[in-house]
Amino acid sequence: MKKKIWIAITAIVLLLIGGEIYLRKAPRLCDTVLIQSDPDFEYIAQPNQNRYRFKKHVRYNEYSQRSESVDSSAFIILGLGDSVINGGVQTEQDSMATSRLNVSLSKLLGKKVQVLNISAGSWGPDNCEAYLKRYGMFGAKAAFLLCSSHDAHDNINHQPVVDVNPGFPSHQYKLAYWEVIHRYLLPRILKQEAPSEISKDGKVFNPGFQALADRFREAGIPFFIWLHPDRVEVEKEAYNQEGEEIIAFCQRDSIPLIEGLGVMSLMDYRDGIHVNEVGQRKISAGIEIFIDKL
Repeated sequence: MKKKIWIAITAIVLLLIGGEIYLRKAPRLCDTVLIQSDPDFEYIAQPNQNRYRFKKHVRYNEYSQRSESVDSSAFIILGLGDSVINGGVQTEQDSMATSRLNVSLSKLLGKKVQVLNISAGSWGPDNCEAYLKRYGMFGAKAAFLLCSSHDAHDNINHQPVVDVNPGFPSHQYKLAYWEVIHRYLLPRILKQEAPSEISKDGKVFNPGFQALADRFREAGIPFFIWLHPDRVEVEKEAYNQEGEEIIAFCQRDSIPLIEGLGVMSLMDYRDGIHVNEVGQRKISAGIEIFIDKL
């Protein structure tokens, strides 16, 4: 009887160890993108990360941009936004719209083009402006903001999220099993908000829109906005009231606007707002056509 008990215990231990190894090697748990708090723009990915998460390559450079290291000799374009342009760990590095633009625009313009991906989940225009206020514009020759209707009032409030929301960890989990439970199972059981759905409850129109427009206008840098529709807006074939506010702002301030509503289809989404790799390709193609006309 004792021998059978020890055999059973040994089998369970080996099974648990095997499961831990599998979770670390296959979906690459315990290798998540790490986030850090910031006094100006709330939070951002920690710099110099090279991850392979869910079989997708995710890289952040020395400025916490989801891009290769900044090449000052390149024709630089700033791509600003939130989790949509960022792509998250479900988007391969080379499949992001900004990565595709690096290749297509380099061919189009006949010189090296680098589109810097300056973004983080649930960022609004004011987060982007705060980032540029600190780091500058990297010698950019053009810039664009990819935003959605909810960004109209998604204002900075410095609500703590790092190590508070499971989607914003500052350190790796010690056990893959615990990551599965804490980051994925418990939030669903407790019905917690996903990182990309954190609402900042702004009362006024996001001041980052005007700040970015003024910044680039004063610097003489062409700037435009891509208004990304969520899945509901695509279904209704119309932007909601907040989206209309952004459109009205662009018209008043003479900011070139690309309405993604006429580009995206339901097949391009992997959830209510984030796009799959086909959607990333469509965004890239639409921006490329627009930049070619600048």
